[in-house]
Amino acid sequence: MNIRIVTDSTCDLPVEIVARHKITVVPLHINVGEKTFLDGIDLSRTEFYDQLPTYETSPKTATPGVDVFTQAYERLAEEGAQAILSIHISETLSATVNSARIAAEQYTRIPVTVLDSSQLSLGTGFLVEKAAQLAQAGSKLDEIISALQETMKRTYVFASLKTLEYLRRSGRMNFAIARFGEILQIKPLLHMNMGKATAHRTRTQKKATARLLGWLTEYAPYEKLAILHAGVQEEAEALYEQVRSFFPQGEVPIVQITPALGAHLGIGALGFACISKE
Repeated sequence: MNIRIVTDSTCDLPVEIVARHKITVVPLHINVGEKTFLDGIDLSRTEFYDQLPTYETSPKTATPGVDVFTQAYERLAEEGAQAILSIHISETLSATVNSARIAAEQYTRIPVTVLDSSQLSLGTGFLVEKAAQLAQAGSKLDEIISALQETMKRTYVFASLKTLEYLRRSGRMNFAIARFGEILQIKPLLHMNMGKATAHRTRTQKKATARLLGWLTEYAPYEKLAILHAGVQEEAEALYEQVRSFFPQGEVPIVQITPALGAHLGIGALGFACISKE
């Protein structure tokens, strides 16, 4: 059976992997004032992070409409797809997966299964890549889903933030808590596994980095590992030099997170996406 994979632009997969596995990526919307950009299409990551401090109004994000997913599913059916697996950012963080579900329920030409990745960024991306590899190898849909559900348990994303300001501006956290954190110079950390996003805090950047390295050691060794950053390439490269022994042989992925996530996390977010070995 010809099974095709659909995801959304928060997956942060490099374009070469998307092309290699013929993955369909549905872009989220980024609203800056009266302008609307398609994530990854109308606005590059470099442009976004360069311009972010200058925006008079904070960028807002919006999920793709049901019709956008329906059109994507129809294009794949026209290309000969016999079934579609649509994998998206955790519903605890975004309504994107719900739009995909509604579209899948309404679309009847070929079967469409929607899966909540329970992750964000490359946590989702790694699962999408695995699904595409299994589909190309001839695995059945239930086999792919079973493999992904097992892998989700071993998939983590964790990162430190330089500031709480962008979360406050985006409306993703209480204003008073954000201001309290800034006054005390708290360094927040985010940790994601199995759809559960938890927040941690330290008082200094040094302690925040130590917490990241503690998680990195705890979850090793790795099947997949990447460094994620928001507009701080040099810091990401320096972090890699600290932790290069953790990386599977031949892999040195350093990925700048998409603007759809950077709008909420802000410049300076730095951390890891990983899948622990079985």
